[in-house]
Amino acid sequence: MASSTKSSLSPRSRFDGQLLARFLDGDSRALARVITMVENEAPGYREILSSLYHRTGEAKKVGITGSTGAGKSTLVDELAKLFVNQGRTLGIIAVDPTSPFTGGALLGDRVRMQDLWMQKDVFIRSMASRGSMGGLAKATREVSMVLDAFGKDFILIESVGVGQVTLDIAEVVDTTVVVLVPESGDSIQAMKAGLMEIADIFVVNKADRDGADAMAIELETVLDLQRKENDWDYPVVKTEATKGVGVDLLMAHILRHGDYLSQSGTLKMQKENLVRAEIKQLVSERVLGDIERRLARDGSLDEVVAEILGGNLDPYRAADQLLKKR
Repeated sequence: MASSTKSSLSPRSRFDGQLLARFLDGDSRALARVITMVENEAPGYREILSSLYHRTGEAKKVGITGSTGAGKSTLVDELAKLFVNQGRTLGIIAVDPTSPFTGGALLGDRVRMQDLWMQKDVFIRSMASRGSMGGLAKATREVSMVLDAFGKDFILIESVGVGQVTLDIAEVVDTTVVVLVPESGDSIQAMKAGLMEIADIFVVNKADRDGADAMAIELETVLDLQRKENDWDYPVVKTEATKGVGVDLLMAHILRHGDYLSQSGTLKMQKENLVRAEIKQLVSERVLGDIERRLARDGSLDEVVAEILGGNLDPYRAADQLLKKR
């Protein structure tokens, strides 16, 4: 949809324009390079994102979240194989714990999904959470946007296991799948953590283990009230991801939820809310960055701290003063 690869970029260097042209030609290496630029906030990355933005909006984004050990990676692997067998192109973002030594993803994408990374229609990216408390890397939304602009039909985003799973994945995807396992008391944790409010589909994985049927019944009971208040039926699917059991049913529900979003108008509202959130985030980042650079340059922060410690100022008035000077 972008009309020109050059006019939409600032005149930084010829390299950026060449990279974008290769990206638009479907070069997977260019895709990888753009994602790296986004992750590292390299010079020119905002201009490339800006030029790609109007090519987005077609990909269906599915989030897979759940506590550590729930089998999310195996489930994503099996889902991806089904999508590929249907002739769909796929992007996978696997958010891993950060290595304490390199700062990068602790688990590599080729190690985790060895059967998939050689598929030409599948692009897998492992991203380090880099201290993000919500189980997602900071740049996850922008990387998913890049994969969307590249023309992927579906984007699967697997969040890092973080104990009591937080809720930010629902802000990035269209469909949220919460993966639970029977023996850990996950259903109770899900209710406490608020996952009942953000999940569209529940999966009881490792369903061959004791307690799986009881957990599924418990979830069905809890969800009955939610179903009466909404048009969506919040399915509960039992799977054995290591054997591929139940994954086809999960995929059918994911596709059905996509149809529901489009037909009900919910998808349009989600996109409107996402755009609002994106604008607020970008403005906040820009303002905060400008202020931090100015404070570092003129040393006014040190002066303000000294005044506060001297009893002549408080942090609230100090913040107002600093904002007025911007």
